[in-house]
Amino acid sequence: MADRAAGAAFPHLFAPLRIRGAEIRNRIMSTGHDTVLPVDGHVNEALIAYHRARARGGVGLIVTQVAGVHETARYTSHLLMATEDGCIAGYRRLAEAIHAEGAVVFSQLFHPGREIMESADGLLAVAYAPSSVPNERFHVMPRALPVAMIEEIVAGYAAAARRMRAAGLDGVEVVASHGYLPAQFLNPRVNLRQDGYGGDAARRLRFMREVLQAIRAETDEDFVIGLRISAGERDDEGLTEHEARAACIALEADLDYVSVTTGTSATLGGAMHIAPPMAYQPGYVAPEAASFRQALRVPVFVTGRINQPQEAEAILAAGQADLCGMTRALIADPEMPAKAARGAVDDIRACIGCNQACIGHFHKGLPVSCIQHPETGRELAYGSLAPAPRRKRVMVVGAGPAGMKAAVTAARRGHDVTLWEAAAQPGGQALLAQMLPRRAEFGGIVTNLMREVERAQVRLRRGVRVTEEVLRDEAPDAVILATGAVPHVPDLPGDGGVEVVTAWQVLRGEARPGGRVVVADWRCDWIGPGLAEMLARAGSSVVLAVNGLHAGEVLPLYVRDNIAAELHRLGVEVRPYARLFGTAGDSVFLQHTPSGEAMEVEGVATLVLCLGHRPVDDLAEVAAGLGIEVHMAGDCLAPRTAEEAVFEGLKAGAAV
Repeated sequence: MADRAAGAAFPHLFAPLRIRGAEIRNRIMSTGHDTVLPVDGHVNEALIAYHRARARGGVGLIVTQVAGVHETARYTSHLLMATEDGCIAGYRRLAEAIHAEGAVVFSQLFHPGREIMESADGLLAVAYAPSSVPNERFHVMPRALPVAMIEEIVAGYAAAARRMRAAGLDGVEVVASHGYLPAQFLNPRVNLRQDGYGGDAARRLRFMREVLQAIRAETDEDFVIGLRISAGERDDEGLTEHEARAACIALEADLDYVSVTTGTSATLGGAMHIAPPMAYQPGYVAPEAASFRQALRVPVFVTGRINQPQEAEAILAAGQADLCGMTRALIADPEMPAKAARGAVDDIRACIGCNQACIGHFHKGLPVSCIQHPETGRELAYGSLAPAPRRKRVMVVGAGPAGMKAAVTAARRGHDVTLWEAAAQPGGQALLAQMLPRRAEFGGIVTNLMREVERAQVRLRRGVRVTEEVLRDEAPDAVILATGAVPHVPDLPGDGGVEVVTAWQVLRGEARPGGRVVVADWRCDWIGPGLAEMLARAGSSVVLAVNGLHAGEVLPLYVRDNIAAELHRLGVEVRPYARLFGTAGDSVFLQHTPSGEAMEVEGVATLVLCLGHRPVDDLAEVAAGLGIEVHMAGDCLAPRTAEEAVFEGLKAGAAV
């Protein structure tokens, strides 16, 4: 893998790393993350295919998702469990698949303590922690662990590690990050015990020390034992960076590496760092990891928005860490390491930090995927494309995300594909999305898909609007319509006293709201809050009227909470349960949806409409009338998000 090109461009990234009996071929890691692919608490073929794709793509180390070590560890309804020997066979198949592709594999060992999200049957679970200190995010009040149960859990870690070794894995990683049980024992504000497991720093370390030593006793000298820990939980009551570093120093003799992240599951503000959205700078945890590396002799790993090989190389070259977690980069492009190794950096499908189909799916209890690469999590269905039985002339109309993905997919199957775009620049609504504050990275979806269009040798016709005449002249065998949508503008009562504009007009610079502005947000996604933030930064007094429970209601949680924090800082007034009714004079009238009562915002200069979109689908009937095979994808089928658009582009391209 470490060929001449890789050695020249990324000498640190493609240097091997040996830890005990494991030889890691490069410094790229897929960190432990819940995929929601297993369905019965055991490794299944979908999970194996998911990890095999990343191992084949060249990753050095795969750390598999958390495995529960005790019955009280079930923090979700879809947790992998390592509490019985019946788990060994599945893990063995997983290890064999990963090893066959040249990668090393560890498993995370896990107990959440008080961080219980949900149960399998909808009933609230009994949570256990060092002390009865409540969790803020999930509103859980735990029971204090009796000593006998602590001993059971310690034995559970050891037994789980024994099973992983028996399955052929190379090591395990004890999860003490993000405020989970080991971190709760370390934290003096959460561990209020006065027995042998609390009261001073040495006794708060006892649980972790017993776990690590019990694991070593149940495995062997070649087996790797690591620790994942937050370099500060970024919360007033959380574990501090100093406390976490001191714990690692004290436990170093029992550790083979330390994997550094940040944040905590216990609070909304701290949880954003579990999968930080694009508002955070790439590699932002690296300086904290550097302080651990300076203090420790064992290797230090780091994760936190490391999206590109260039970013990882810089972190490694600066001596801030020994290995980089690049999980979402690998979700977006499983072949990222192989592409970097051969110097094909421009071909890498870079993660844009949207969180929509990766951690966003997890929070909905759905399998992991990626809005740019819907093949992720669907490897068994879309891992390879079958060649088309007959080569067709395919016309794809609309070069937004849906059209580009459809064109690339159809071309890869062997069809002769032309992509038609009415505008001068491909990209569709993604070109508008990237103009919102702290959303510039979203434009990466256009850059990435355009590169795929070029590599697939799809012909691109820009600035041409497809009409019935064009369809007749081209006479394709099949047409894929990806013609998008336009803003929905209802017939609102008004007398012209308030300027009424759409979100598109504001983003295109066709309208320049000033003074007091109401942003009417029907969809409850990122468009309304993004415009509110943009206009507040420009000096307007902004009211965000949300026709839902709260701003960003449909967004991935960490994106939503980051937006809420920024709106609060900027002084944007958010009015929930607000249905737009109309305008009169300088007032905007709303209706409180549960009560039906009127709400009025006075002194308004401009009303900005974020009321969803209408499909542009007029060519569907025209093409069908000409006897052309028709497929549709994205907003022209039904206005939704980029995720549906790209997935439907994949399906259309595979079906044509």
